[in-house]
Amino acid sequence: MHGRPDTALQRILPPPASAAAPSDGWPLHDTAASREIEAALAAALPPHSLMQRAGLAVARLSMAVQPHARRVWAAAGPGNNGGDALEAAFHLHRAGRAVSVSLLGDASRLPADAQASLRRAREAGVSISTTAAPPQRLTSADLVLDGLLGLGLSRPPAAEVAAAIGALGRGETPVLAIDLPSGLGADSGQPLDAACCVHARWTLCLLTLKPGLFTGSGRDHVGEVWFDGLRADIDAGPPAGARLLTASPAARLRPRRRHAHHKGSYGDLWVVGGAPSMTGAALLASRAALHAGAGRVYVHLLDDEYNPGCDPAHPELMFRRRAPGGDTLAAATVVCGCGGGEVVGAALPALLLRSRRLLLDADALNAAAADAQLAQRLAARRSHGLQTVLTPHPLEAARLLDCTTAQVQADRLQAARQLAERFQAVVVLKGSGSVVAAPKLAPSVNASGNAALASPGTGDVLAGWVGGLWSQGLDAFDAARLGVYEHGAAADAWVAEHGDDVRPLPAALLLQRLLGGA
Repeated sequence: MHGRPDTALQRILPPPASAAAPSDGWPLHDTAASREIEAALAAALPPHSLMQRAGLAVARLSMAVQPHARRVWAAAGPGNNGGDALEAAFHLHRAGRAVSVSLLGDASRLPADAQASLRRAREAGVSISTTAAPPQRLTSADLVLDGLLGLGLSRPPAAEVAAAIGALGRGETPVLAIDLPSGLGADSGQPLDAACCVHARWTLCLLTLKPGLFTGSGRDHVGEVWFDGLRADIDAGPPAGARLLTASPAARLRPRRRHAHHKGSYGDLWVVGGAPSMTGAALLASRAALHAGAGRVYVHLLDDEYNPGCDPAHPELMFRRRAPGGDTLAAATVVCGCGGGEVVGAALPALLLRSRRLLLDADALNAAAADAQLAQRLAARRSHGLQTVLTPHPLEAARLLDCTTAQVQADRLQAARQLAERFQAVVVLKGSGSVVAAPKLAPSVNASGNAALASPGTGDVLAGWVGGLWSQGLDAFDAARLGVYEHGAAADAWVAEHGDDVRPLPAALLLQRLLGGA
């Protein structure tokens, strides 16, 4: 089964120590698939029961995360998301909380389920107004429920809803968002209006997990992510468009090191990079590949005037003045581009033509984007039985796709899919919620990592780490997923030690963290 464990109300992020996730990661469903699943389930259940399940789940989480909250303000929008808030208000009122609801829009035009929940709340005695709550309503509350906007968001919020979102943002009262923070794109993880999007302390995702919660700007808006599948069997519905990669699925990808193995069992890896003044990038990638487990690591620096012959910190690395060629390329894994500068373009034709396993990063990607012939050779590699991994950040991805960075960030999953199909490669689109895509496979969205990785050289470490895993016999997609997760998890451990002060994690310390060091 590839759905989810049969347990209601689970915290997804940050995952608890005992977190149980499906073997290939949590399924993520976009808006169209979520609506299809919702419609099928609603048709199979008695009228209004699905919304009643949702509202009860919201009320239960509210009381779990804020057990001492006595006063609750629910901001309810004009759709089913507002109906969920009304249903939650009904249950919280019955539990003895002082609940007030601001219902935006025309109550007579609510969907049928939401109207049923409105009647239940009114008959129970819940205080309901039909105007946006004034600021004093917010400041007097202990908890706010955000039920303003749900999956149906396709344009920036209307003025009345925008004013309510602004009221939520002005107060210090913690916000629990229902399904997703109002104003956030469920599929893209980007606010439709950057100035008008809820920042929640908790988000309770209902029925399906939406990809926008975990990539783009989503992580800055969702707070803790909780999930309640409302007792639905989603395996019978449309397949997941992506998967969320957390600790337990990632751990299953780790290659086993058997007692009789030797260094030749884990493959040879070459790092080609390090143009003048940028040799540090190649050294970081080489050290990462070594620590990830590659059997032998060779370094070819593109700076002709500098060849240390030995890395005193890592004397295991072997420096070569000549680039790899011939039978070497047919057997080894090559990581190319780290600190490659403009000179890396000269090394690419031979690597693209002969390298059996080739990971391109940084300047190698820029060179391929700027040269149509190199891009053509890159796209043709798979037809010749050669494997490729690309690790672009959003600007490099935009260059490869001939679009803007904003367009890449507006739909990160789609951009990663396009790159994977265009170049017939495994693609790691780096950033918040890094996306790992491959042709004809559901992408993985990485759950680990944070802003501490926004420091020089951490991308070079990632390239070398993925290459080192790949050289040991993992397939390219699994090596990329495992490498991205472990890279992010090291940064998470760093932040856990330093509290809320997310200071940059230097690349050299990141390497130590990847090894579990101090």
